[in-house]
Amino acid sequence: MEERKKRILVVEDEVGFSSVLEQCLRLHGFEVRVEATGEGALGCALDYQPDVVLLDLKLPDKSGYEVCRALRQQFNPWELPVVMLTALDGPVDQLRGFAHGADAYFTKPVDFPELLKTIAMITGETATLF
Repeated sequence: MEERKKRILVVEDEVGFSSVLEQCLRLHGFEVRVEATGEGALGCALDYQPDVVLLDLKLPDKSGYEVCRALRQQFNPWELPVVMLTALDGPVDQLRGFAHGADAYFTKPVDFPELLKTIAMITGETATLF
């Protein structure tokens, strides 16, 4: 019996970046869905049941902080890890991200090998990433 691919929900409104991220994740064996809004992400998370959420902080309808807090109300942290991906690179931004429930925090431009290693660690994925 084949094991189910790990599911990743990418919440990103920048189409170019989300497309590159989606392609990279698919190439490494993940199933991926992309949402461009916070509301879309919250609805999708309930339906899709992702293993990880990659969350931008600047969304058109809600802040990523609000989305992360709402996800934490819907899911326990061990059920749904949240990785923030953002251009906000200040120490206060990172602290705020962790205070709102993020499990990891990456700034753009993203170091894809590091992101993949973090996703593998969070999901318990043992597949070769490179």
